[in-house]
Amino acid sequence: MNISITARKFKAHDTLKEYITDEVSSLQKYSADILNADIILSYLNSKDSVKTAEIILQVPGQTITALEHSDDFKKSVAVSVEKLSRQLQKIKTKKISHKPVETGAPNIETEIDEDLND
Repeated sequence: MNISITARKFKAHDTLKEYITDEVSSLQKYSADILNADIILSYLNSKDSVKTAEIILQVPGQTITALEHSDDFKKSVAVSVEKLSRQLQKIKTKKISHKPVETGAPNIETEIDEDLND
């Protein structure tokens, strides 16, 4: 999985980058098919200094995103990763439930052939 971290309007510390990498890497236990992970960090320098983390995952066939606002980047990333884990679990259960199931029904053609031979 390729992980790219983008910090808008500031320079992210190495400790924050390591934390983000560890958190996003933990998503591989839900799906080994994750191709890319793009993390975009930004903040609004208003009265409360709202920090935003957006994580975009590329999975074969779809793109999954999670966006979270809080007063700390680590909180924002943790909640976004939690949202993505729920989404990945839901996708995995849908894939499992949509697999074709073999039934023990007899082949109709062989029964018809047997009746014609009688």
